[in-house]
Amino acid sequence: MTALPAHMTAIGIKAPGGPDMLVPEQRPVPKPGAGEILVKVAAAGVNRPDVMQRQGNYPPPPGAPDIPGLEVAGEVVALGPDVRRWKIGDRVFALVIGGGYADYCLAHGSHALPLSGLTMIEGAAIPETVFTVWHNMVERGRLKSGETFLVHGGSSGIGTAAIQIAKALGARVFVTAGSKEKCDACVKLGADLAINYKTEDFVAAIKDATAEKGADLILDMVGGDYIARNYEAAAVEGRIVQIAFQGSYTATVDFRRLMLKRLHHTGSTLRSRSVADKGAIARAVEDNVLPMIASGKVKPAIYKTFPLREASAAHTLMEASSHIGKIVLTL
Repeated sequence: MTALPAHMTAIGIKAPGGPDMLVPEQRPVPKPGAGEILVKVAAAGVNRPDVMQRQGNYPPPPGAPDIPGLEVAGEVVALGPDVRRWKIGDRVFALVIGGGYADYCLAHGSHALPLSGLTMIEGAAIPETVFTVWHNMVERGRLKSGETFLVHGGSSGIGTAAIQIAKALGARVFVTAGSKEKCDACVKLGADLAINYKTEDFVAAIKDATAEKGADLILDMVGGDYIARNYEAAAVEGRIVQIAFQGSYTATVDFRRLMLKRLHHTGSTLRSRSVADKGAIARAVEDNVLPMIASGKVKPAIYKTFPLREASAAHTLMEASSHIGKIVLTL
């Protein structure tokens, strides 16, 4: 086994603020604890929570590193006690609680999956996105074949994964997106209907496309005034799953719709969940989504990559919201 260096390059957050607050710095290489593996990072996914953390709006949970980054792909270079599944040299991708923007990153062994038939960049684009989609769309949202599914932000990393997984499950997929280019990209990925929310009313469009029935399941990352509109667009007994608030996290809503349509409105966040919870989601993704990826039904949509030291440029791109799919840092 090659001796590991004492220090590594990581992207620190100098102070809460804009993308220029992301700066390369030297940090000690972390040592894996019980159940953990140390991954030599080849690629790291960039996600909205990273942007929020940099802005000072999403502090890391207790015990998490202050380095941003929630998903990585790379090679296992060290094992903590009680790691059964992995060995030195294994290629993996993993969901992590932070620390992804670095040369080396700790992951819990149960939150890692084998990287086969994928590039490191593709692997790094999967965990945060696919774990979130599978848990919220299928485990919480109970999406079934033949149902109508609406995802807001269809061209985002979450949206592009949700379109493909929902289609693979046999659902009819609707999306909202903010430009013709983004709508076209969603249709190319398999969406049955893409609604430009800047020029169309998505509630009217969904009702029109479903003969007034509405959507059986809505995955929402916008919040704000979309909450009341989701209640309008949902079918009787419809389910709405909240995964983020890119708009406001408060809203004034006429809750009679909830009663009259017998709606179910739930939501979740991933980062603060227990090790066991995330491990269970990882197993479900391995059993259900990895075969979809292996068969080519689902493929990570990569928009652009940046070298690790250019993390600030990656954040600038993400905040411009012009991307379609995932942004990934490479090492």
